[in-house]
Amino acid sequence: MRFSFKTPGLSAVVLAGLFLFTARAQDPPPPDSKPAPADSKPANKIQSPDIHTRITVEVTGGDNNVPIDEASVYVKYVEEHAIKKNKKLEINVKTNRDGVAHVPDAPMGRALVQIVADGWKPYGRWFDINDPKQIIKIHLERPPKWY
Repeated sequence: MRFSFKTPGLSAVVLAGLFLFTARAQDPPPPDSKPAPADSKPANKIQSPDIHTRITVEVTGGDNNVPIDEASVYVKYVEEHAIKKNKKLEINVKTNRDGVAHVPDAPMGRALVQIVADGWKPYGRWFDINDPKQIIKIHLERPPKWY
């Protein structure tokens, strides 16, 4: 963007005005005010609490409550936005030999937990995540026999 003025006096007045405005913006605070400590946060900023959690999902199955390993655990949730469109997010993990899966950085709120394992009926249910270290225990059943 280029500015051109027909009169040289007008451009000098505009430049002087800009100089005074920037010099005024950089003036130090008056001596009666106390400087803020370096480690303090501004008072007008609201600190948001740590809303991320670590969900532990324990998957067992059958009549003997045996742990199910290598089961896929899907955690789906909706990240709500006030202005933009809501964003649907999904986290996929697998259970270990003990039938336990850890889902890191899952947000607090409502989440859909789905379990899919070979030889077992699929499972899905909505959970309210209220505790940062919440443990969800899920019991799977065998599918019905097809003749």
